[in-house]
Amino acid sequence: MGAGSSILGADGEWGETSLGDMPESCVAAVLLHLDPPEICQVARLNRAFRGAASADCVWAGKLPVNYRYLLAFAAAADDEGDGDADDNGKRCSPTSSKKDIYARLCRSTPFDYGTKEFWIDKNKGGICLSISSKAMVITCIDDRRYWNQLVTEESRFHHVAYLQQIWWLEVDGELDFCFPAGTYSIFFRLHMGRPYRRMGRRVCGTEHVHGWDAKPTRFQLSTSDEQHATSEYYLDEPGSWILYHVGDFVVSNSDELMKLKFSMLQIDCTHTKGGLCVDSVLIYPKGYQHEKANIVYM
Repeated sequence: MGAGSSILGADGEWGETSLGDMPESCVAAVLLHLDPPEICQVARLNRAFRGAASADCVWAGKLPVNYRYLLAFAAAADDEGDGDADDNGKRCSPTSSKKDIYARLCRSTPFDYGTKEFWIDKNKGGICLSISSKAMVITCIDDRRYWNQLVTEESRFHHVAYLQQIWWLEVDGELDFCFPAGTYSIFFRLHMGRPYRRMGRRVCGTEHVHGWDAKPTRFQLSTSDEQHATSEYYLDEPGSWILYHVGDFVVSNSDELMKLKFSMLQIDCTHTKGGLCVDSVLIYPKGYQHEKANIVYM
């Protein structure tokens, strides 16, 4: 079916219509059913689609229901110089267009002195968070006999905590955040072995990897409204970043602050364990497909 069609004009002559003749209101009604990347693609068709693709009524339904709370976080980061203003240096505000607000929230916003970040998924608008290992309480983290901080481009925070050897491993973290209503999954991002580059190639040093096959490592999650989850895994697969699924939690009120506590434990002192990189904890909407991640579920 072509983009144009013939109609009988008032003077009795047949004329041509095209997609460009559609009213913007009709185009906007169609765009409501598309995902954000699709809206941006069809905006290139003609002026009517380009105008409709910028309408607030189209983008309002794509934003998280508590976008004003998220935007306040982003605005604070922008004011402090930690966040992303647009290319012209403008700060996004509640009076900005909904499209501009969506674009701003898709860019990561650091908070808590840069140890945590949030952003919305550009495809579906779901909220995602990452919590750096520096935001967690880790057993003996300041003792160089056990831990080192590695600088690496393989982490969004550009550094990871590397465990050489320890008897008692405990990693604890907390987060207070207003999540949009929905179900979320939480993961620990870990790597067996020490990744580095040699002669321009990625190499994984495994000389310190030991002790993870003797007992499983336990992961725990609890929330301020009494939700709990526990999982256990034998850590393996040196050389790859793995997302270990801790559990899921449900948010029913988008305006209520949710307090999360999460932990990773391997406290069997009958043996040492080592050779582990602890990067971060990630929180995604349940079912979110991370195209570059190896995910392990119990």
